[in-house]
Amino acid sequence: MKANEIMITQVHKVKESDSVRSVIEKFLEYRISGLPVVNDRNEVVAYVSDGDILRYIGKHEDRVVDNFYYTFVIKGDQEEFEEREKRLLNLNVMEIAKKKVFTVSWNEDIENIAAFLGKKQIKKVPVERNGVLVGIISRGDVVRNAFKALL
Repeated sequence: MKANEIMITQVHKVKESDSVRSVIEKFLEYRISGLPVVNDRNEVVAYVSDGDILRYIGKHEDRVVDNFYYTFVIKGDQEEFEEREKRLLNLNVMEIAKKKVFTVSWNEDIENIAAFLGKKQIKKVPVERNGVLVGIISRGDVVRNAFKALL
């Protein structure tokens, strides 16, 4: 079984020029937790998730201790939290999105996709054909399709 047989083809996405406000609106409207970010040629240039949003609004301090990089959560007041929320809504999505995006080819085998999602510990992966976004596959898509014939 190949990626193009199990992928979702109606992919919710945002453009690299969109604000975080539009990202959050899509999260709420479609009840999703992540979106590919595409350029004008529909090429995946980044990926934004609810984790990226949480990292921005959560109060934290980054430190280097013994040559290791750590993020420490520190206490803040409600007013500071609301200010971070307001600032976040107006940011460009590329300011918080991950630019290193894992993708799979539209003709990749399902067992390779399963191994990839498990190894990288990611929930969804954009599917590309000739460098253009054509679908998305979640861990649930892989599990449902892998066992459909057996149950």
